[in-house]
Amino acid sequence: MNRGSEAVDGGPERAAVPPAPGAVKPPVEDSLFEIRRKLYPRAVTGFLARQRVLLVVFTQLAFYGTAWLEWNDRQAVLFDLAARKFYIFGFVFWPQDFIFLTGLLVIAALSLFLFTAIAGRLWCGYACPQTVYTELFMWIERKVEGDRMARIRLDGQPMSGRKLQLKATKHALWLLLAFWTGFTFVGYFTPIRDLGAALATFSLGPWETFCMAFYGFATWGNAGFMREQVCKYMCPYARFQSVMFDPDTLIVTYDTQRGEPRGSRGRSADPRARGLGDCVDCGICVQVCPTGIDIRNGLQYECIGCGACVDGCNQVMGKMGYPKGLIRYSTENAIAGRYDDREILRHLLRPRTLLYSGLLLAVMVTVLAGILLRTPVKMNIIRDRGNIVRELEDGRLENVYRVQIMNIREAPRSFVLSARGIDGIELVVGEPQPIRIDSAGARVVPLELRVPAGSVKPGSTPVWLKIEATDDAGVAREEKTVFLSR
Repeated sequence: MNRGSEAVDGGPERAAVPPAPGAVKPPVEDSLFEIRRKLYPRAVTGFLARQRVLLVVFTQLAFYGTAWLEWNDRQAVLFDLAARKFYIFGFVFWPQDFIFLTGLLVIAALSLFLFTAIAGRLWCGYACPQTVYTELFMWIERKVEGDRMARIRLDGQPMSGRKLQLKATKHALWLLLAFWTGFTFVGYFTPIRDLGAALATFSLGPWETFCMAFYGFATWGNAGFMREQVCKYMCPYARFQSVMFDPDTLIVTYDTQRGEPRGSRGRSADPRARGLGDCVDCGICVQVCPTGIDIRNGLQYECIGCGACVDGCNQVMGKMGYPKGLIRYSTENAIAGRYDDREILRHLLRPRTLLYSGLLLAVMVTVLAGILLRTPVKMNIIRDRGNIVRELEDGRLENVYRVQIMNIREAPRSFVLSARGIDGIELVVGEPQPIRIDSAGARVVPLELRVPAGSVKPGSTPVWLKIEATDDAGVAREEKTVFLSR
């Protein structure tokens, strides 16, 4: 049955009106897609709601604020694609450090597996950008248009001056937030202070303009209009999350044994005398849900684990004088076995979570050690393929190379080059040594390797080039290449 005719608060559908006698029956059409009904999530307060607010504040302070931090007279976090250098506080990464990005992706994947196995979709409910910006946009919407019933009434009214004013104010604030989000995002790739100066003088480059507009428009559209549709139909995580769940995974759960059979009653009524459970069938859990599901129907892929229904139900239980926790974070085994909190925590330490934790810790230690112990100088050797081998007037053989030297440290440094591997090998650098490299800079220098006649056999012979800092012999790197002869 099509959900497009459901009541706004998730109630039952209206009864169908039978056709008049003799009337022609309209053709029945089965839709291949679900008609979206607009959701009007109700505001809710409680412990979990406060945690979501704290995470929204934390994530947005981190996102909007980090772009303005400075470190060593530069932006603290900057992904300079033009210069092919990535600055993250005191670290400078080059394209040659791609292995660390691979490690970061592995850490992110293992973290997702671990957190999902332990507590379901915590990322989706509390820290996912879609959830965070939807919360911000809904907060603006409530401040401008009012809470749930006020918004329903407003949307049901014909267009008027007041309605136009409220809608225009809401979208103006949405667009302002979306624009600032796009500006901040681009500010991680172009120095944000330079970006702000260019914006003020209308001299933005084409790619900055496009990315800022695209990211801002995507934020406005996803958080303002699509909302739960992104989580339900666009996000792949909702589709494969069940693979990482097991009966001991903490999820938002409705206690059927305690709540059923559900039914309305007065505060003074004895539910047991009426044969009722604790659920008063108020529908609050549906009204506060940002994806519009009824958690009483069991675990559904649309559930993002935000816990709004937990807070909403606890408020009702408190007013009725019933124990809280009819809807709560629990596990399938805990509900069936009536586990206490200690037993639930004990079941969290199971082979799957221990394996994920061990792998995650090992990868994190390996990546961190690789970053901290890496040599603060890099060297790439490129052969001159236009002149493979050349014989000099005195009979010596010569190979030509281009060497790229990268200074990882954020301070100028001088280096010297040397070569070994063939008796009598001579290294001729295209500029005087030592070679000075700027802070976090790189230079390409030409050099020739010359060997005496008859010192090498025809073909290729391995040689090693070494780069060493003049102020610290421990800062050195040696790379292998080949010397070609005929």
